Amino acid sequence: MTTSESGDAVDAAGDETEESTLRMAVVLDVLPHGRTDDDRPRYKKSPLAYALGEEDFRLVELRLADDADVSIGDRVVLGPADERVAVEELRDIEYDALSNTALSELEYVVDEVLAEHESRFVGFYNDAQPITIRLHQLNLLPGIGKKLRNNILDERKRGPFESFEDLEDRISGLHNPKDILAERIMSELRDDDLKYKAFVRRDAES
Repeated sequence: MTTSESGDAVDAAGDETEESTLRMAVVLDVLPHGRTDDDRPRYKKSPLAYALGEEDFRLVELRLADDADVSIGDRVVLGPADERVAVEELRDIEYDALSNTALSELEYVVDEVLAEHESRFVGFYNDAQPITIRLHQLNLLPGIGKKLRNNILDERKRGPFESFEDLEDRISGLHNPKDILAERIMSELRDDDLKYKAFVRRDAES
Protein backbone atom coordinates (compact mmCIF):
# COMPACT_ATOMS: atom_id res chain seq x y z
CA MET A 1 0.00 0.00 0.00
CA THR A 2 1.44 3.35 -1.00
CA THR A 3 1.04 6.42 1.12
CA SER A 4 0.24 9.49 -0.94
CA GLU A 5 1.52 12.90 0.14
CA SER A 6 -0.13 16.31 -0.29
CA GLY A 7 -0.15 19.71 1.33
CA ASP A 8 2.58 21.88 2.76
CA ALA A 9 4.26 21.63 6.15
CA VAL A 10 6.09 24.19 8.25
CA ASP A 11 8.83 23.51 10.77
CA ALA A 12 8.48 23.90 14.54
CA ALA A 13 9.61 27.51 14.40
CA GLY A 14 6.93 28.30 11.84
CA ASP A 15 9.38 29.49 9.17
CA GLU A 16 7.64 29.57 5.81
CA THR A 17 10.77 29.37 3.72
CA GLU A 18 10.86 27.08 0.70
CA GLU A 19 12.95 24.55 2.65
CA SER A 20 10.55 24.46 5.58
CA THR A 21 7.58 23.62 3.36
CA LEU A 22 9.29 20.40 2.28
CA ARG A 23 9.20 17.19 4.28
CA MET A 24 12.67 15.74 4.00
CA ALA A 25 14.18 12.35 4.75
CA VAL A 26 17.72 11.01 4.99
CA VAL A 27 18.53 7.88 3.00
CA LEU A 28 19.65 4.92 5.13
CA ASP A 29 20.21 2.36 2.37
CA VAL A 30 19.73 1.96 -1.37
CA LEU A 31 18.67 -1.29 -3.05
CA PRO A 32 19.29 -0.69 -6.77
CA HIS A 33 17.67 -4.02 -7.73
CA GLY A 34 14.86 -4.01 -5.17
CA ARG A 35 14.37 -6.30 -2.20
CA THR A 36 16.12 -9.67 -2.17
CA ASP A 37 12.86 -11.38 -1.15
CA ASP A 38 11.12 -10.09 -4.29
CA ASP A 39 11.10 -13.06 -6.68
CA ARG A 40 10.08 -11.11 -9.76
CA PRO A 41 12.55 -10.81 -12.65
CA ARG A 42 15.05 -8.00 -12.14
CA TYR A 43 13.67 -5.95 -15.03
CA LYS A 44 10.30 -5.78 -13.26
CA LYS A 45 11.77 -4.52 -9.98
CA SER A 46 12.31 -0.84 -9.25
CA PRO A 47 15.20 0.47 -7.17
CA LEU A 48 14.26 1.02 -3.54
CA ALA A 49 15.65 2.96 -0.61
CA TYR A 50 15.03 3.11 3.11
CA ALA A 51 14.92 6.53 4.72
CA LEU A 52 14.24 8.38 7.97
CA GLY A 53 12.03 11.48 8.05
CA GLU A 54 13.77 14.49 9.53
CA GLU A 55 10.62 16.08 10.94
CA ASP A 56 8.92 13.08 12.52
CA PHE A 57 11.49 10.24 12.43
CA ARG A 58 9.15 8.33 10.16
CA LEU A 59 10.66 5.16 8.67
CA VAL A 60 9.79 4.79 5.00
CA GLU A 61 10.50 2.58 2.04
CA LEU A 62 10.91 4.60 -1.16
CA ARG A 63 10.38 3.41 -4.70
CA LEU A 64 12.90 5.35 -6.74
CA ALA A 65 12.85 6.44 -10.33
CA ASP A 66 14.97 4.16 -12.50
CA ASP A 67 17.41 6.99 -13.22
CA ALA A 68 17.52 8.32 -9.65
CA ASP A 69 20.99 9.25 -8.43
CA VAL A 70 20.55 8.55 -4.72
CA SER A 71 23.14 7.41 -2.19
CA ILE A 72 23.24 6.65 1.52
CA GLY A 73 23.18 9.91 3.48
CA ASP A 74 21.43 11.92 0.77
CA ARG A 75 18.40 14.04 1.65
CA VAL A 76 15.29 13.44 -0.45
CA VAL A 77 11.89 15.10 -0.54
CA LEU A 78 8.95 13.10 0.84
CA GLY A 79 6.34 15.77 0.37
CA PRO A 80 4.53 17.57 -1.01
CA ALA A 81 4.29 14.91 -3.70
CA ASP A 82 4.69 17.37 -6.57
CA GLU A 83 8.10 18.41 -5.18
CA ARG A 84 9.58 14.93 -5.32
CA VAL A 85 12.35 14.32 -7.82
CA ALA A 86 13.87 10.90 -7.15
CA VAL A 87 10.98 9.35 -5.21
CA GLU A 88 8.03 7.89 -7.11
CA GLU A 89 6.16 6.20 -4.24
CA LEU A 90 6.62 5.67 -0.53
CA ARG A 91 5.16 3.64 2.28
CA ASP A 92 5.61 3.53 6.04
CA ILE A 93 7.54 0.57 7.42
CA GLU A 94 8.49 -0.71 10.83
CA TYR A 95 11.97 -0.92 12.33
CA ASP A 96 12.20 -4.68 11.75
CA ALA A 97 11.65 -4.23 8.01
CA LEU A 98 14.86 -2.23 7.56
CA SER A 99 17.85 -3.79 5.84
CA ASN A 100 20.99 -4.52 7.86
CA THR A 101 22.72 -1.54 6.27
CA ALA A 102 19.83 0.76 7.13
CA LEU A 103 19.86 -0.48 10.72
CA SER A 104 23.57 0.22 11.02
CA GLU A 105 23.11 3.76 9.67
CA LEU A 106 20.05 4.63 11.73
CA GLU A 107 21.71 5.77 14.97
CA TYR A 108 24.19 7.94 13.07
CA VAL A 109 21.39 9.62 11.12
CA VAL A 110 19.32 10.25 14.27
CA ASP A 111 22.37 11.91 15.83
CA GLU A 112 22.91 14.04 12.71
CA VAL A 113 19.28 15.19 12.66
CA LEU A 114 19.50 16.19 16.33
CA ALA A 115 22.69 18.15 15.69
CA GLU A 116 21.41 19.88 12.54
CA HIS A 117 18.10 20.87 14.15
CA GLU A 118 19.47 21.63 17.61
CA SER A 119 17.17 24.55 18.41
CA ARG A 120 14.10 22.46 17.65
CA PHE A 121 15.15 19.69 20.01
CA VAL A 122 16.38 22.01 22.73
CA GLY A 123 12.82 23.31 22.46
CA PHE A 124 11.58 19.97 23.77
CA TYR A 125 13.31 20.69 27.08
CA ASN A 126 11.82 24.19 27.05
CA ASP A 127 8.28 23.21 26.12
CA ALA A 128 7.68 19.68 27.49
CA GLN A 129 4.39 19.43 29.38
CA PRO A 130 2.63 16.97 31.72
CA ILE A 131 1.06 13.93 30.04
CA THR A 132 -0.94 12.86 33.09
CA ILE A 133 -1.08 13.96 36.72
CA ARG A 134 1.83 11.65 37.52
CA LEU A 135 3.76 11.59 34.24
CA HIS A 136 5.59 14.43 32.50
CA GLN A 137 6.99 14.39 28.97
CA LEU A 138 10.45 14.93 30.44
CA ASN A 139 10.11 11.65 32.32
CA LEU A 140 9.95 9.84 28.99
CA LEU A 141 13.65 10.59 28.58
CA PRO A 142 16.00 7.92 29.92
CA GLY A 143 17.66 8.86 33.20
CA ILE A 144 15.35 11.77 33.99
CA GLY A 145 13.48 11.14 37.20
CA LYS A 146 11.48 13.43 39.44
CA LYS A 147 14.44 15.40 40.83
CA LEU A 148 16.09 16.09 37.49
CA ARG A 149 12.74 16.88 35.90
CA ASN A 150 11.98 19.45 38.59
CA ASN A 151 15.44 20.99 38.18
CA ILE A 152 14.78 21.45 34.45
CA LEU A 153 11.32 22.92 35.07
CA ASP A 154 12.64 25.35 37.69
CA GLU A 155 15.60 26.46 35.61
CA ARG A 156 13.62 27.06 32.41
CA LYS A 157 11.42 29.52 34.31
CA ARG A 158 14.51 31.73 34.57
CA GLY A 159 14.93 31.72 30.81
CA PRO A 160 14.71 29.30 27.91
CA PHE A 161 17.60 26.97 27.21
CA GLU A 162 19.55 28.12 24.16
CA SER A 163 21.52 24.99 23.25
CA PHE A 164 22.45 21.52 24.42
CA GLU A 165 25.57 23.04 25.96
CA ASP A 166 23.47 25.60 27.81
CA LEU A 167 21.28 22.79 29.16
CA GLU A 168 24.25 20.85 30.42
CA ASP A 169 25.80 23.93 32.01
CA ARG A 170 22.65 25.01 33.82
CA ILE A 171 21.26 21.64 34.96
CA SER A 172 23.43 19.78 37.45
CA GLY A 173 23.35 16.06 36.74
CA LEU A 174 22.10 16.38 33.16
CA HIS A 175 24.83 14.95 30.96
CA ASN A 176 24.72 14.72 27.17
CA PRO A 177 21.14 16.00 26.69
CA LYS A 178 21.39 15.33 22.94
CA ASP A 179 22.35 11.69 23.53
CA ILE A 180 19.42 11.32 25.93
CA LEU A 181 17.04 12.40 23.15
CA ALA A 182 18.73 10.05 20.70
CA GLU A 183 18.28 7.11 23.07
CA ARG A 184 14.59 7.90 23.48
CA ILE A 185 14.07 8.29 19.72
CA MET A 186 15.75 4.94 19.06
CA SER A 187 13.47 3.32 21.67
CA GLU A 188 10.42 4.78 19.94
CA LEU A 189 11.64 3.52 16.58
CA ARG A 190 12.31 0.00 17.84
CA ASP A 191 9.15 -0.44 19.90
CA ASP A 192 6.02 0.27 17.87
CA ASP A 193 3.85 -0.48 20.90
CA LEU A 194 5.19 2.17 23.25
CA LYS A 195 2.23 3.88 24.92
CA TYR A 196 3.68 7.39 24.67
CA LYS A 197 5.74 8.68 21.76
CA ALA A 198 7.19 12.17 21.91
CA PHE A 199 9.18 12.14 18.68
CA VAL A 200 8.28 9.33 16.27
CA ARG A 201 5.11 9.56 14.20
CA ARG A 202 3.60 7.63 11.33
CA ASP A 203 1.94 9.52 8.51
CA ALA A 204 -1.47 8.38 9.70
CA GLU A 205 -0.70 9.94 13.09
CA SER A 206 0.33 13.32 11.63
